[in-house]
Amino acid sequence: MSEPIKIDIWSDIACPWCYIGKRKFERGAAEFAQLGDGREVEVEYHSFELAPDTPVDFDGTEIDFLVKHKGMPADQVQQMLDRVTGIASDAGLEYDFGILQHTNTVKAHELLHLAKAEGKQLEMTERLLRAYFTEGRHVGRIEDLADLAVEVGLDRSAVVSALESGQYTQAVREDQATAQGYGIQGVPFFVIDGAYGVSGAQEAAAFTQVLEQVWTERASTEPVQA
Repeated sequence: MSEPIKIDIWSDIACPWCYIGKRKFERGAAEFAQLGDGREVEVEYHSFELAPDTPVDFDGTEIDFLVKHKGMPADQVQQMLDRVTGIASDAGLEYDFGILQHTNTVKAHELLHLAKAEGKQLEMTERLLRAYFTEGRHVGRIEDLADLAVEVGLDRSAVVSALESGQYTQAVREDQATAQGYGIQGVPFFVIDGAYGVSGAQEAAAFTQVLEQVWTERASTEPVQA
C-alpha cells in the first residue's frame, strides 16, 4: 500500500478544459490524500495536440480561430467562451480570452518532456497553462518558452538548445501514438493506475471516488502478512 497511485494525464496547453480539469483533479486528489493511511498519487502529463495545424504566430483572436476551426458563428463562439470563463472562475482560474495568443503547442509539449527529465514537469505544466490562459503570454515561440522555463528553475540555454534541435519531438509523438492506442479523442483524459479512464473536467468528488476505488481494490489483493 506504500506505492502511490499513478495518474497519466493527456492534455494540451491550448485546452481550456485541461486547466479546469487540472484544478478539479488536484482538489479530488487532495481530498483522497486527507483520508490518510499513506494515500498518495504520482502524476505524469502526456502530449496531445488539439489543433496541430495551427501556425506558431496565428494572425487573429481566439474568436477568429474558433470561427474558422469549428465553423461556428462569432456570436456563438463568444457565448461559449463566456461560459468557459465562468466555469474557470468557479475553479479559481481567471481566464482572459481577450489577450490570449493562439499558437501551435508542439514546442510547449517538447518543453514539458524536457521538464519531466529535470523533475520539473508539474511546475512547468502549471506555468504554461497560467501563462496562456490568464496572462496572454506566447507559448509557441522558443524564446518565450525559455523565459517561462527559467521561472521554474530550468536552464535557459539548455531549453533553447533542446527546442531548436527537436530533441523531444519523438517523445511528443510517442505520447500521441499512445493516446491513439487508448482511443483518446479529446482531453483532458486521465488514466488511473493504468486501469481506469476518466474523460473530461469531472468534479473533484469523481476523482476522489475513483482513487478510493483503486485504493480499496489494491488493499483487497494484497497478501496477508503472517
